[in-house]
Amino acid sequence: MSGQPLPWRRGLRRGWDRFTIYLPVVLMGVLAMGSYWLLRVTPEPGVAAVERPPQHEPDYFMRDFAVRTFHVDGSLRSEVRGIEARHYPDTNSTEIDQARIRSVQPGGVLTTSQAQRVTTNADQTEFVLRGQAVVVREASHSGPPRPRLEFQGEHLKVLVNDRRVVSEQAVLLLRGRDRIRANTLDYRDDTGVALLTGRVQANLGAR
Repeated sequence: MSGQPLPWRRGLRRGWDRFTIYLPVVLMGVLAMGSYWLLRVTPEPGVAAVERPPQHEPDYFMRDFAVRTFHVDGSLRSEVRGIEARHYPDTNSTEIDQARIRSVQPGGVLTTSQAQRVTTNADQTEFVLRGQAVVVREASHSGPPRPRLEFQGEHLKVLVNDRRVVSEQAVLLLRGRDRIRANTLDYRDDTGVALLTGRVQANLGAR
């Protein structure tokens, strides 16, 4: 009996033989499951990541600054000063605290503006003034004389290219010795005409 393998050894050998027979199948199954998992976790080629829309958050600041632009002949077109400015990339606009603005028309007519806060577009052709806003168009003596004009209000909009001052809130207009109050204003400097609506009160000085 010593030459015969023990029963437990014979069973172990048969089990090993069966395992080696099915080993390739088991390995193929493991590889298939691994490949399936990799396909699930790997992003599809060519699918770009979804970009977040621009947030209304400033991307840079300026403090105690002055920015100037010029006409094609090199003369000053505008100058903007402020305590702090914040640029917003989503609207390509700039918000300025304690702003002081000078704008010079080609004929040399000077317009100054100031407010607690001013918002301007990228090319500085539109200014929205909020809080103790004042816009002054100085007197002009080139051509027909034009008196000094001053606009006061809590919300004024200056459109540089159209040479307009617009307000949808109460405004005070000073023209020479005249004082005119109204609920809204649309003044065009090219025609010298001011459209005043709502409750209009005028105090006209003696000529």
